Amino acid sequence: MSENIVYIKSKSFAIRIVNLYRYLREDKKEYVMSKQLLRCGTSIGANIAESCCAISEKDFLSKLYVAFKECAETQYWLDIMYETSYLNEQEYRSISDDCLEIKKLLSSITKTIREKEQVGNHNSDS
Repeated sequence: MSENIVYIKSKSFAIRIVNLYRYLREDKKEYVMSKQLLRCGTSIGANIAESCCAISEKDFLSKLYVAFKECAETQYWLDIMYETSYLNEQEYRSISDDCLEIKKLLSSITKTIREKEQVGNHNSDS
């Protein structure tokens, strides 16, 4: 797993989310939205880690789709935190860019797998 770039990036992102959660709770006294952000932001990497032990390609793809959806939810909460002034622009841009990068990686991986499956299904029809 040490060479899996999306795993490495999602784990680093999860650590940033945990630290952001602490900051929001301790410094900003925000307890509800920060918990939502913690859950979805750390779930991205958890699902990617779980995908590494998938029992089939379908299971692998399913875990990556869940991680992708968790990225979308995380982005939503980051947007809310920024638009309600819990995060300043620099804080928001930094973590939002990381979230977007992971989402793009997941999109690329899932697209490649889907295309490979389509080619495989097409070849088995011949």
